Amino acid sequence: MVEEILAWLVACPSVAGTPNGEIVGRIAAFCRSHGATVRVLPGPEGDRANLFATIGPADVPGIVLSGHTDVVPAGEEGWRSDPFVLRAEGERLYGRGTTDMKGFLACALAAVPALARLDLARPLHLAFSYDEEAGCRGVPHMIAALPGLCAPPTGVVVGEPSGLRGVLAHKGKAAARLEVRGRAGHSSRPDLGRNAIHAMTGVLAEAVAHGRALEAGPLDARFEPPWSSLQVGLVSGGRALNVVPDLCTAEIEARAVAGVSPRALLEPVRARLTALEGEGFGVAWRELSAYPALGLEPGSALAALVAELTGHAAVPAVSYGTEAGLFQEAGLDAIVCGPGDIARAHRPDEYVERAELAECLAMILSLGRRLAA
Repeated sequence: MVEEILAWLVACPSVAGTPNGEIVGRIAAFCRSHGATVRVLPGPEGDRANLFATIGPADVPGIVLSGHTDVVPAGEEGWRSDPFVLRAEGERLYGRGTTDMKGFLACALAAVPALARLDLARPLHLAFSYDEEAGCRGVPHMIAALPGLCAPPTGVVVGEPSGLRGVLAHKGKAAARLEVRGRAGHSSRPDLGRNAIHAMTGVLAEAVAHGRALEAGPLDARFEPPWSSLQVGLVSGGRALNVVPDLCTAEIEARAVAGVSPRALLEPVRARLTALEGEGFGVAWRELSAYPALGLEPGSALAALVAELTGHAAVPAVSYGTEAGLFQEAGLDAIVCGPGDIARAHRPDEYVERAELAECLAMILSLGRRLAA
């Protein structure tokens, strides 16, 4: 059943930033057909929704299996087949999202019929979000609605690809788009224009200097590198060499070790940008994404549970980010654990292995038996 479900999940493109009614509707119908209580939670965009499904009694604490329904676009060169048609080749199943992270969704859904038959004493919840790949935009709305959906969960398992090993920590991230607006003119009379690129260089210099300063700490040896970081990733401006540019844009990101606010890391850059208003420039700052770091204690009950269920020791930390930090920020213990390898994500011929799906399904069913005891 896992492969059948994965096939129709992959066939729903559900690219981040686009309507997701098709995939949410199919998941909701499947869960309801097996007796789960399902809530579809529309987001403020109007064309996207989160989904929250419960197997078992919602009024007692249980466990949440969390995943996102969206995927990154599949426009890269190198795909050997349609990325939105599941292709089997030996033990590998190819398609966009097979690893990140529809493989986990397929395992959770394939477990629903068996879980429904267990008459769970404590519930298992499925929390499927939208637009995770666009900066974790959907899940905050679902987290805010949780008090009205179920009793406070005892833990959240976020099924991002981790080789089915629990991940205790990851860095937080914040990203922003900066804009400087000046005044155009001929380059022979720069005194009559306001050069937006020149103005932006001071902001970029602040970003570079602040990024270097972060290398001094705070440090967390679980990460590589062990410090928070800040970088400029994109810069654009100008129309012709002999025209004073009236617009320059840049995109920057910060990645923060646990205990450090990623948004706060961007504040010195924002302050330098804002100061340009006093020099006669127009400026704009738009947050592109933000989520906090994850830092689960190794001795926590959730870490012990996942280690027992998988038979694998936990990984101290990973370099990628997930929605787990947002659940933890809301006061819930959270851990990352899902099938597949993150190195296969966002690449052509993304794939998950059949054995990885089987192992993940076994973990979820074992969790269900514990919740039934």
